[in-house]
Parts: sequence; C-alpha cells; structure tokens
Amino acid sequence: MELASGEDECLCQRQKYCVDRPIYTQEYLQEHLHLKKKEPTSFLHKVAQSCRCTAKKAKSQLYSFLPILKWLPRYPAKEYLIGDIISGLSTGVMQLPQGLAYALLAAVPPVFGLYSSFYPVFLYTFFGTSRHISIGTFAVISLMIGGVAIRMAPDERFDIVAANNTNSTDFLQKIEARDAMRVRVAVAITLLSGLIQLCLGILRFGFVAIYLTEPLVRGFTTAAAVHVFVSQLKYLLGIKTNRSSGPLSVIYSFIAVLSNITATNIATLIIGIISMVLLLGAKEINDRFKKKLPVPIPMEIIVVIISTGVSAGLNLEQSYDVHVVGNIPTGFRPPDLPDISLFSAVFVDAVAIAIVGFSMTISMAKIFALKHGYAVNGNQELIALGLCNSVGSFFQTFAVTCSMSRSLVQESTGGNTQIAGLLSSFMVLLVILVIGYLFQPLPQTALAAIVMVNLKGMFKQFADIPHLWRTSKLELAIWVVSFLASVSLGLDYGLLVAVAFAIITVIYRTQSSQYRILGQIPNTDIYCDIEEYEEIKEYPGMKIFQANTSLYFANSDLYVSALKKKTGIDPGAILIAKKKAQKRHAKEMKKSTKNERRAVLKLTNDVEMAVKHELMNDDSATDSGNVKNGSADRNLQNSPSEEFEYFMSPVSNTHSIILDFTPVNFIDSVGVKTLKSIIKEYKEIGVDILIAGCNGLVVQDLTRLHFFDKSLRRDILFHSIHDAVIYCRFRASSLALASSEEQVLSSDTLSQA
Repeated sequence: MELASGEDECLCQRQKYCVDRPIYTQEYLQEHLHLKKKEPTSFLHKVAQSCRCTAKKAKSQLYSFLPILKWLPRYPAKEYLIGDIISGLSTGVMQLPQGLAYALLAAVPPVFGLYSSFYPVFLYTFFGTSRHISIGTFAVISLMIGGVAIRMAPDERFDIVAANNTNSTDFLQKIEARDAMRVRVAVAITLLSGLIQLCLGILRFGFVAIYLTEPLVRGFTTAAAVHVFVSQLKYLLGIKTNRSSGPLSVIYSFIAVLSNITATNIATLIIGIISMVLLLGAKEINDRFKKKLPVPIPMEIIVVIISTGVSAGLNLEQSYDVHVVGNIPTGFRPPDLPDISLFSAVFVDAVAIAIVGFSMTISMAKIFALKHGYAVNGNQELIALGLCNSVGSFFQTFAVTCSMSRSLVQESTGGNTQIAGLLSSFMVLLVILVIGYLFQPLPQTALAAIVMVNLKGMFKQFADIPHLWRTSKLELAIWVVSFLASVSLGLDYGLLVAVAFAIITVIYRTQSSQYRILGQIPNTDIYCDIEEYEEIKEYPGMKIFQANTSLYFANSDLYVSALKKKTGIDPGAILIAKKKAQKRHAKEMKKSTKNERRAVLKLTNDVEMAVKHELMNDDSATDSGNVKNGSADRNLQNSPSEEFEYFMSPVSNTHSIILDFTPVNFIDSVGVKTLKSIIKEYKEIGVDILIAGCNGLVVQDLTRLHFFDKSLRRDILFHSIHDAVIYCRFRASSLALASSEEQVLSSDTLSQA
C-alpha cells in the first residue's frame, strides 16, 4: 500500500473529496430518503393470521410435525437401502448390551433398558429430523436418573442391608419393592422431562441449547464420566456398597469401594478385566483400520454372548457368587400411567435432564447435518425428544437422548436415513419378544466393563485443558468450573452452577471490553488501532474512540472512564482546575489593587512632607516615589497567574472526538443519559462529540429514549467514521481560514491607523 506523499496533497484530495461527495449524516439521510409505509397490525390481527388454516399451511405443518412424510416417499431404495440395513444391524448389536448396561446406571432392572432401547428409537424415526444420530440410552442421562431414583428410594427405606441373606424370600421381596419404587421414580421423571421438551419445542424455544456452550458441555460430560466410572467399580469388583447421591456422592462412593476392596470377588474381577481387554482391543482395531473394515467389529455383543455362555456353563452365580442380570421377562408390559404425584419432588432434575438431553442431541445432529449437507430443525428435535420420552414413559422407559458412540457407528457404517435406527429397534424388539431370557446368566461385571470402556471418549476430553489454556483461558475456566461443580455437587446442581458461571462470563466480557483510539490508513477510508500498525496516523485535532461493546447500565461508567483515559481529556478535572485558577486570579487581582492604592497614598504623603519642610532633596524624594510607583506597576502587570492563563487558553489541540458506534448493538436509558452527559461535559471545554456508524436499531433506541432534542440534533450522527472525519477536517479548515482573514483585516486596520 502506498503512503501519502505529503500532507498538503492529502489535504487537497480530502477537500476535493468533500466537495464532490456529500457527508452522510443521519439528518442528510432523513432529508433525502423516504421511509416505506408500513400498515400497523393489531395483536388480534396477528393472532387471527397465525390461526388461519389453509390447505398449504396445513400441509406444511403436517410435514414439519411428521418429517417422515416428506422424505420416505422420495427414499432412494437402490442407493440407500443396503447401507441402512448394514448400519441398522451394526447399531442394533450395540444397542442391546448398552441398554442392559445403562439400566444399571439408572438403578432399574436391566429389562427396562431394553424397553428404552425400543420405544423411543421407533418413535424418533417418525418425528426426528436428523438422519444419522442414534437415539436411546446414554450414560450421562442414565446416571442422572439413577441419582434421583436412589435419592427417592434408598436401600435404607426398605430395610435392605448388605449382610442380609440374598436367597431369603423376605430379602427378595424387599429388593422387588425397592426396584418397583425406583422404576416409578424413573418413569415419572421421564414423563416430566418429555413434557418439558415438548412444551419448549411447541413454543419454539430451541435456542435454549446455546446457553450450554461446548466447553460447558464437555466439562459436564467429563464429570459425568467420573461419576459413571466410580459407580461401576462395585460391579467390576463384585462387592456390595450402598450407592450415594447428592453433593460429594462420587467421593463417598469411592471411599465405600476402597473400604470394602478386601471383599473383592476374584472370579467377577477376572471376567470384568478380560471383558475390558477385549473391548479396548476391538476399539483400537476399529479406530486404526476403520477404512479397511467393512463394518466395525461388534465386540460388545460378542462379549455379552461369550460371558453369558461361560456364566451359564460354569454356573458362576452359584459356584463363585458372581452377580448376574437375573430375571428378564419375555414380552412387553401393558401401558401404565406414571405417578404424577412425584412431579414436585423431581421437577428440578427433570429440567436438567430435558436440557442436557436436548443439548446432546442437537449438537450431534448439527455435526452430521453439516457433514452431509442437510438441515436439522432444533424445535422439531425438541418435539421429537419430548414425544419419545413422554410417550415412552407410559411403557416404563427411562429418559433417552443421542448416544455419541452409537451415532458414530451408525454414520460410519453407511447409514443414510432414519431407517437404520428403525432396523436397530427391531433387533431389540426381537430380543424382548423371543430371546431375552437367554441373557439372564449375563454377569453384571461384563456390563460394567462395557460401560467403563465406552467412557474412553469422554475421558479423552481432559485433553481440552491444554488446548483451551493456549486458546481461551475464559473458556478453560468454564470447562474447569463445570467439571469441578458437577463432580463435587452432583450432576444436577453442578449443571446449574456451570450455566450460572457461563452467564457471568458473558457479563464479565462486557465489563472487560477493549477500548481503542483509531487512526487512518493513509489514502484509504479504513481506520485501525493506532497502537497496532506503524503506518496508522491520527489527524491533528481529532480523536476517534471505539469500544467493542454495547452501551448500557452495566458498563456505562467504564465507558466514560476509558474515554477520558484514552483521549487524555478529562472535562471534570479541567473545569475544576479552571475554577481554582479563577479564584486565585481574583485573589491576586484584589491583592494587586490594594498594593497599588498603598503605593499612591505613600507617594502623596512624601510629596506633602517635602513641600511642608522645604527640603532640599526634592529630586531624591521624587526619584524614590518613582521607584515605588514603578514597582507597583510591575506587580499589577504580573498579577494574572500563569495557571489562569493556561486554563483560559484551549485545553489541547483536540477540537472533536468521534465515537465509533459500529460495534454497538443496543443502548438503554442509562447509556443515553451517559451519552448526553459526555456531550455536555466536553462541550463546556470546547470539544465537540460526534457519533459514527450507528446501525438502524441503535438510532431507533436513541429516538425512543428521547436522546434528540433542541440542543442535540441528528447532525451529530454520521453514516461512517470517514464521513465524520471529512466533516471535522472541513470545518476545522473553514474556521482556520476565517480566523486568518480576521487577523489580516485587523492588521490592515492597525497599519492604516
């Protein structure tokens, strides 16, 4: 970029530019532009328009509510069917063991995990908009439900002690009563969270997920992984401990495991370790050779089949006291109404589950939609999840969401549409109706191994810490607070703390805005920070101030302080100094006047005495009087203080300050009062304030809040910084020219005189 050859040439170019091109103030635009006429519409008219039903509108609403009606008639079977079948089978073999395993996290019998892997998946096929995500049981949501179920139905409530004889009829009845109560709690919270999601979707509140930022969600899910891992240790080791809930529950659970570690069942531990080794090895092979393998190795279902066969063949439950899944009834339970009397006790937890579940779903859905070039509707996803949970709760399911591991498998194995999810639900249906009883000898330690290995991806999120340390320490703080709060306080209260902290960081960002003084890149209309580039120059007499935030009650004082600091002009301090200088000047004038009177009086007395006594030294007396008179004259001439003369002259060479409002998105009543105060204070010291770059909404705010009046007209608003700069330079040159003409006229008058 060429720099200007000289200031005179640049000034000539700018003056010519100013003549050729009008300066676009808001006043100029109002005079030359005409607003479009908009017919005012009443609230009742808007309601009537929204309620009006036409065939086209009804069809659009139906397609929006049931997306399957839109894509299924155009389904390209030749291209998509094979991929969807392979993907559905691959996802189904993962859905089965994970449903059984995550039921343990939800503190309900394993068969309810199978129910939750069928009904919601089947329903999402009709109502969901994402083609690649796998809906079903998920570790985080299952753990949150399990925490509520254990809090509402602890073992102590049913007088269940670990030392009791597990084969006694009385003990088994207590276990059944406890499990039935926990199922009621899980079903109630599922219905309530589904209704919350459904209402949010109908009211178009799909944007709520934006408040769960990515660092917050990743810190939260990492903390959930810690909770899940600790909760599965007792199943892996084959020991009996009470599951804790509430704040510090993860610490209490870990201490309980350590205190009972001497009671570890060796057979259970061996089965669990072998299962984990097989699962980790298969995951490593799948990751390393995923491009060469037609489908991932379904090691989870292989582990389930092998461990079930070994357990049944060796009778591990009776011979080695290995805990197994137990009774898995064949077929479905009849639909039943959830216990709505529990709603008041689980409302806060239901809100957290609804929001976290939706956040997981929409984040994965957007990733796949961006990759494959289609759109997902956040509000419809809320409706789909709400229907999956609320309708499923009548069939004894617990809350579901998108599973990251299954979704990745479904997408990587060639899944193209929701048909893949439908086929995976049919596989679970087959197990429920026909072969479910075969998995009764399945060791719980194998399910614990499946859960713990699936946490590998979540534990990898600890790598976010060094990355965020290098890129954004504020987002690192959100991640750390979300993790620590969720680990220490529990997932429900931890989520609330994390969201509150994320909102506080937004407020902090507005409080810690960056303030700059801008200068011009020579020969352009581009203005940048003067501290950033060497070539940037400031025009004499002008300061361009920019704040990268809106002006409102929370930062108005900071805005004023930064303006005074950056421009180096503090009107308040200058006015106070002027008043002090005026007072000192008045005192010195008064003092000099008294001195003058004393000198004249003394001179008169000396003359009278000289005449009366007829002294011979008249000359010396006269000389003495002249000396005194001269000293008085000098005092009179030097009486105005230098400070007064300094403050009565212009404060600095700055005559205009331009406020760049380009980053300002809104302004409130406090901001308007602050802006008026700034303009008034700087005007008192001879500095004009101009505003540049206001968008239309900010101008509307200024008008609505009565910013403009007789003293403040719209001519202080400029379309751009460059327009304001041209105006200031043109006005300064005009004033300088008028001043020089006056000096010439006054000098001619004096010479003629």
